Amino acid sequence: MIEYGNPALTSGVRECWRKSFTMEDPHYTEYFFRAVYKPEYGIVDTEDGKAAASLIRIPHEMMFNGRILAVSFLSHAATLPECRGKGYMNRLMDTAVDICSHHELLTFIRTNDPEPWRKWGFEPVMNRVGYTLNREDVKRITNFGCAYEPSPVDMLKVYSYFIRRFNGFMIRDLEYFVRYKKEIASRGGKIVAYYDARNHIQGYAVILLKGREASIEECVYLDSMSLNKLINAALQERRTITVHVSPAENLSLIFPQAVKKEEPFLSARLNDPVLFSRLYGTKAQNVQDVFAMSRKPLNMNETV
Repeated sequence: MIEYGNPALTSGVRECWRKSFTMEDPHYTEYFFRAVYKPEYGIVDTEDGKAAASLIRIPHEMMFNGRILAVSFLSHAATLPECRGKGYMNRLMDTAVDICSHHELLTFIRTNDPEPWRKWGFEPVMNRVGYTLNREDVKRITNFGCAYEPSPVDMLKVYSYFIRRFNGFMIRDLEYFVRYKKEIASRGGKIVAYYDARNHIQGYAVILLKGREASIEECVYLDSMSLNKLINAALQERRTITVHVSPAENLSLIFPQAVKKEEPFLSARLNDPVLFSRLYGTKAQNVQDVFAMSRKPLNMNETV
């Protein structure tokens, strides 16, 4: 039986997560269920009254072509090992799509393998590009102006300027950045920022350490100087880093030695073509039509 928004099943959702995502940092799991998860986010298929499989639906607000849309992300689809192969996830996805169709125009799934989700109407809409750099690939500059642990206020301020270059982005507020800092800390990561001579923030980089390498999961910058400062700061953490950005950001112009790799990142489903077309005064039959309307490049980097 599928249940939606039942607080009594939270521990079951967590158990599905724990047994399915065995590589997940337990500190991040603790953070997620303490600070992010709400019972109304959980869609759960039960067997004998206990969670056998779960899916999480997190609502967001998205800015697209001058309008704010209610959307959501589907994430952390998980089935207990002993319950796999019994059709639980198919039933959960059918239910999730039905719920989303009654609440929003667009639904998103963050995935680097879009194929399994096509049967529910999800199609790839955005890739992400990783630029891998070694210490010798980047000219050394001083770390003057760089500081760890920028305030949520400063992060919101510079993000608000940065995101104006893009379209189709999730709206963030101060509370988002308060939570975001806690999330990165739970994953053992660091956040470094660059401030100009007037002590105005010009960018920040979210750095996750992975053995001998580091990954910049989000890089926000206002100009090439701030980008260079942030990259140099990250290279002080590890001699090899990978910077993840949107396809619209051509870092090869600044770092020609970087090894570039592009892969799928985000898939979307258009839940109501008629209502969407009416709202925007156009004719959109699928998600390709929707995002062909975009006046600027897309940029969505939300983890949950």
